[in-house]
Amino acid sequence: MGAAGSKLEKALGDQFPEGERYFGLENFGNTCYCNSVLQALYFCVPFREQLLEYYSSHEIGADAEDNLLTCLADLFTQINLQKKKTGVIAPKRFVQRLKKQNELFRSYMHQDAHEFLNFLLNELVDILEKEDQAAKKEGGTSSPSEKTVNGPKNHQANGVQKEPLVTWVHKNFQGILTNETRCLRCETVTARDEAFFDLSLDIEQNSSITSCLKNFSSTETLNAEDKFFCDKCCSLQEAQKRMKIKKPPHILVIHLKRFKYIEQLGRYKKLSYRVVFPLELKLSNTVEDADSEYSLFAVVVHVGSGPNHGHYVSLVKSHNHWLFFDDENVEMIDESAVQTFFGSAQEYSSNTDHGYILFYESLCANKS
Repeated sequence: MGAAGSKLEKALGDQFPEGERYFGLENFGNTCYCNSVLQALYFCVPFREQLLEYYSSHEIGADAEDNLLTCLADLFTQINLQKKKTGVIAPKRFVQRLKKQNELFRSYMHQDAHEFLNFLLNELVDILEKEDQAAKKEGGTSSPSEKTVNGPKNHQANGVQKEPLVTWVHKNFQGILTNETRCLRCETVTARDEAFFDLSLDIEQNSSITSCLKNFSSTETLNAEDKFFCDKCCSLQEAQKRMKIKKPPHILVIHLKRFKYIEQLGRYKKLSYRVVFPLELKLSNTVEDADSEYSLFAVVVHVGSGPNHGHYVSLVKSHNHWLFFDDENVEMIDESAVQTFFGSAQEYSSNTDHGYILFYESLCANKS
């Protein structure tokens, strides 16, 4: 990428951000799903900083056993410490570990970037949890089973449930949804909270993220075979159900459900629908009615007409510049080019580059 790298440096000139590195990632045979997500995560600055801090404080030796966290921390540190401002890095150690860890990613077939992101974040949490438990065991402060990542396993002390372990992955990505069900006979509201790392949204043609989020939180009536068992009425009743965001995350990851199973075809089909995603997003479907404001900083794009083949690239905002990452290649793009990835207004279009995973950062944290 020598020529491309120098071209990028020329394009940015003296506006090249101090201390920043823009490196392409080598493709090891259909690993674009991995490269595109890694670029989005690298430019998720709070996450990157935590990972670099983890690497420097853990002194990961050559003889230490690899896991996905140590491999990712090593890769981000390698990029961060490069003498050159631009170039290409081979994430070989990370990809090897990923394939060893999960057979789903072992083949050279087209993989799903969203599945990879989900697997990676949950794996990082599991590793941090195990490290926390091991540290507690050494210190003898508590038993390993007292704290878990996805909530307490009903261990109680004086009738109070133990608090789940909150890692820096949770602090960046975790939000909380509340599922409210109102019995239409007695009006009792039952609320159940659930944590999330990303929101998967159903999409419609010529829609927007705002309308998709409204649909996500729209009221659904449970009747006929779907009646709700009301504890107060002690029977099945008609009810109204809705999902709201109780605690918005610092980093909001939105996954657009572009791959839909079509029963008549007996297979998945890619929905190329045009879904507008704004550069600034107001999240209004929250429990507290105050809008949470977010700014778009990365988009993982699926290129191709079908779910089982194609390519992934990513768009990233860094220091007010938009960059286009396509495996080894990195180039600058205009902010206006982002809208070319909304999707296609017609069913059959020559444009097959569609926004698939969106990364937004909360503006509230930036202001405070």
